[in-house]
Amino acid sequence: MTLLVLGLILFLGVHSLSIVSPGTREVLVNRLGEWPYKGAYSLIAIVGFVLIIKGYGAARMEPVLLYTTPQWTSHITMLLMLISFPALVATYFPGKISLKLKHPMLVAVKAWALGHLLANGMLADVLLFGSFLAWAVADRISLKRRTPRSIPRMPATRLNDAIAIVLGLALYVAFAFWLHTAWIGVPVMG
Repeated sequence: MTLLVLGLILFLGVHSLSIVSPGTREVLVNRLGEWPYKGAYSLIAIVGFVLIIKGYGAARMEPVLLYTTPQWTSHITMLLMLISFPALVATYFPGKISLKLKHPMLVAVKAWALGHLLANGMLADVLLFGSFLAWAVADRISLKRRTPRSIPRMPATRLNDAIAIVLGLALYVAFAFWLHTAWIGVPVMG
């Protein structure tokens, strides 16, 4: 459990810099330079992500049950994941979906985390998915008070909306039938 918690602290901590101290990013970029800052940020995030994966895998070997969910909540999870995948893709292919959601990555994370909290009641699940849900909610709230940063994006087009939907649904099907079992070891269907 220690690796999972340490991974969450590193990964979500580096992603929370603008939440807790909006001006710190600019100070660090001015001090280090844009690319060295991005390199350090990425390195911390990758180390945190690897620790999350290793820690979650280890914690699943010694499960601690906190709550049991009814079987029907798996249907809500599937519905939330149906929202999550196209929202995730819309982050990278801006269009009307992206504009409507405002922050599609945060919508994707919130739907993913809430869905998995509804379907899983082990301590490791609550730590992992609860932490991501709390972070996404805090980040969305903080975005309302932060000055938006100029981020280069692709032009918004209708084609991007079609890509977000089609690719999002393809990812949904791939995860539901194959990838979740292959990568996580837990079958979604069947």
